[in-house]
Amino acid sequence: MADWIDEVHWGAGGLVAAIAQDTQGKVLMVAWMNRDALLATVSEGRAVYWSRSRAQLWRKGEVSGHEQRVLGIRLDCDADAVLLTVEQRGGIACHTGRASCFFRRLAGGQWVADEPVLKDPAVIYGTRDPS
Repeated sequence: MADWIDEVHWGAGGLVAAIAQDTQGKVLMVAWMNRDALLATVSEGRAVYWSRSRAQLWRKGEVSGHEQRVLGIRLDCDADAVLLTVEQRGGIACHTGRASCFFRRLAGGQWVADEPVLKDPAVIYGTRDPS
């Protein structure tokens, strides 16, 4: 096992938060990684996450084609969050068909969607529920 991986402070369930941002600094999504996911991300050069709902590794874009090519990986000061700089293939990171999972902003005491759906999720995923 690589020494660098032992420096990560794995939280509950052996997971660490993983933030994906594009090369312009826009946050695209937050997911989780376990040791295997982080090791696979490094070795494959593409974002590999841990799906808590499916309890398995999840290669971003394996179904949608919206792969994240990893350009850089950073560890925060507490070693409990990983920041990935990625090239988002297809320009869609969110399973809702939007560029970013952070498409809602708080305005007037309610959450308002302010980013458009770029592609209908039914077209991306067919009848399969991606969540």
